[in-house]
Amino acid sequence: MYDIIIVGAGAAGMTAALYALRNGKTVLVLESESLGGQIATSPRLENYPSIKEISGEAFADNLFEQITDLGAETEIEKVEKIEKENGVFKVKTEYNEYDGKSVVIASGVKHKHLKTDREDLVGKGVYYCAICDGAFYKGREVAVIGDGNTALQYALLLAGYCKKVYVYTLFDKFFGDVRLVNALKSKENIEVRPNTSVIGFEGENELTAILYKDKDGNVNKHEIPAVFVAIGQIPDNKKFENLVDLDKDGYIIADESCKTKTEGLFVAGDCRTKAVRQVATAVADGAVAATNASVYLESLNN
Repeated sequence: MYDIIIVGAGAAGMTAALYALRNGKTVLVLESESLGGQIATSPRLENYPSIKEISGEAFADNLFEQITDLGAETEIEKVEKIEKENGVFKVKTEYNEYDGKSVVIASGVKHKHLKTDREDLVGKGVYYCAICDGAFYKGREVAVIGDGNTALQYALLLAGYCKKVYVYTLFDKFFGDVRLVNALKSKENIEVRPNTSVIGFEGENELTAILYKDKDGNVNKHEIPAVFVAIGQIPDNKKFENLVDLDKDGYIIADESCKTKTEGLFVAGDCRTKAVRQVATAVADGAVAATNASVYLESLNN
C-alpha cells in the first residue's frame, strides 16, 4: 500500500510527488498518456519565476528526474475509477488496482476539439500540438485556430520555419499576454483573420482545406495542408464524481486547501475550480495538496 497515489504526471502531479517524497511518504504516480502534461507540449515557458526561458519539455523532464531520484514510482496507466473502502483508497486502472492511504487527483485537462464530423483527419493535417507536429510542414503554409496564449505560442513557433501562418480568431482581439501579441504582430509571415468561425475540414486521406464563416456569415474555403487547433481545454473528471463534487463545467470543486469533500482525497492543478490556470498555480496546488495529504496521513497515526 502506498501512502499517496497521484493521478496525473503534469506540473501539479509531479510537484505533489516531490513534496510528498520530501515528507518521507511512499508515492505512486499514475499517468494515462505522456509525462509532463500540457506544459510538455509548450514551445517555451517564459513566465515561471527564476527561469528566464525553458522549453516545456525540458521543464517536465527536469521535474520527472527530480522525483525519480527521490524514489517516486511511475506507471503509464489510465485511471478509470477511485473508490474508498474502510478508509483505504482503491485506484483502479485499465490494468491493475492499487491501494493508497491518500490520493491526489491532478489529471489536468484535455484539448477541446472543434465540433466537426472530420475526426478522421486528426493526425492527417489536423493537429492539437504544434511542437509535436509542426516541423512536418517546414517551408509550407499552415493555419492556427485560437486566440489565447497557446495559439499565440503555436503561431510564433510555426512562423520560425513555415512559409506563412494564418491565425483564425473568433473575435477581433487576442486573449493572451501582451508581449506575445506584440511579437505576433511583428512577424511578417503571420496573417490574422479575425471574426471568423472554422466550421469544417475537407480532404480524403489528409487535410486539403478548411471551411470558415466570416463576420458577414459567408462560407469560405481556405486550401491548406495543416491546421493547429488551440481553442482551450476541458477536464475529464466524470469518473471521480462518486467521491468529489463537480461544477457545471466538470471541474472538481475545491478551494485553495485543495481538499475535496472526501477525507484524504485532494485535487491539484487545472482540473480543479480556480480563476488562474498557469504552471505556477499548478505547482502551488501540487505543493499544497501533498502537504495537506501528509498532514492527513499523520492524523491517521495519532
